[in-house]
Amino acid sequence: MLPASSPVPEAEPPHDCPLCPRLVAFREELRAEHPDWWNAPVQAFGDPDAWLGIVGLAPGKHGANRTGRPFTGDYAGVLLYDTLKKFGLAEGVYEERVDDSLRLTGCAIINSVKCLPPQNKPLPSEIETCRSFLSLSVAALPSARVLVALGQIAHGAAVRTCGGVPARYKFGHLAEHVLPDGRVLIDSYHCSRYNQNTGRLTAEMFEAVFARALEVKGKS
Repeated sequence: MLPASSPVPEAEPPHDCPLCPRLVAFREELRAEHPDWWNAPVQAFGDPDAWLGIVGLAPGKHGANRTGRPFTGDYAGVLLYDTLKKFGLAEGVYEERVDDSLRLTGCAIINSVKCLPPQNKPLPSEIETCRSFLSLSVAALPSARVLVALGQIAHGAAVRTCGGVPARYKFGHLAEHVLPDGRVLIDSYHCSRYNQNTGRLTAEMFEAVFARALEVKGKS
């Protein structure tokens, strides 16, 4: 089953996007190995009228690259979607598949890199190339005046997209930045399995990010 329609369809790359040769080669390798997987650029997911934009890193191999929906089918998605539901930003039941009843309300997930990179590590050139799609996504979400960056790569991509220079905006969990375009960026450690298992990110720490996002929304 295909994933839900993107909230920013005009910002999505084609299914066979050719722009990053290394990512294309990896995609073709996985298509041969797992022909029933999505294995293509993963579209944004969420509410087209979102007030909150969640900037992720890239699809996970067994998560979004397999299912076609951000944070769906991997360990990181459980914490993310449980947290969004707790703060009224999601409804329905998350069952780790694209045809479950999960819906986002008031937020949208827009990744820094659309395609799965080897070892989950995109090259700087790939991040920069894909930023054209992130920029289009942010522009297509004019009501998203608050952004949450999941990890340092997402932080840098979000800062650049909104007209800033990353060196002037230091990444840190719960760090908060007013960007040149007026949006407020709140940083979070990524909700990866590694960060959760090592205790770098706890559920309470993650929830604090979204609690703060709601506070910022209330002041705007």
